[in-house]
Amino acid sequence: MKKLLAITLVLMFALIGCASAETFRMGIDAEYPPYSYMGDDGNYTGYDVEMCQKACEILGWDLEIVPINWDTKLIQLDANEIDCIWSGLTIDVIDPEAYTLSFAYSDNTQMILTKQGSGIETLADVAGKRVGVQLGTSADILISEGGDAADFGATFGELVRYENYNVCFTELMAGAIDAIAIDVGVANGKIAEYGDEYYTVEEPFASEQYGICFRKDDAEMCKSIEDAYMQLVADGSYIELAEKYGLDTANLKLTAE
Repeated sequence: MKKLLAITLVLMFALIGCASAETFRMGIDAEYPPYSYMGDDGNYTGYDVEMCQKACEILGWDLEIVPINWDTKLIQLDANEIDCIWSGLTIDVIDPEAYTLSFAYSDNTQMILTKQGSGIETLADVAGKRVGVQLGTSADILISEGGDAADFGATFGELVRYENYNVCFTELMAGAIDAIAIDVGVANGKIAEYGDEYYTVEEPFASEQYGICFRKDDAEMCKSIEDAYMQLVADGSYIELAEKYGLDTANLKLTAE
């Protein structure tokens, strides 16, 4: 009987231990360098991914990285397929009454990316051009009807929506489109990868902020992540990882207290 009781207690403690280890499901755009993408080793990496990994280490949480369809990201969050959307997410376009939003950790400028010989030097030069954008991104929302930059989008000859920015860039390289409406961090990553044949128009067409989106009832989870994030600001990881991934540290909004 004593032996049976001992085995039962061991099993109970094991189950309690398993229950206390929380798994945090991070929803990412898997093709959004330098924030979230698959590395050469077959593992997901990027600025946001590494920051999340470090935050989970601080909190003692297991991390599960879940690639999502960016156009249906909020549907997947609502369906409890993920715990958050954390992948170069512009929080300005998310309804704060419907979701819990973290603090903004970075400014995000929306740019026009093009290539030498396109004839595009200013935003006015985009008029009549064929412009690509990733479906469901903040750039897409901004330049579409009803968006804050809809007047600018209305000047395009055609707006072409693609599944992701990798496809956009392939189409730009092939000459199928003249330019891409894109986040500055992603644009700079593409330029660094493919060379100065590609460039961004100096003037942005919009400026927003990056943050993390949670379900409305998960404010406590958001606060835990924010607290861990601020520890990474304090220990220097926030800036070190930005430099590692080629981000402009001048856009980072948080400072150690």
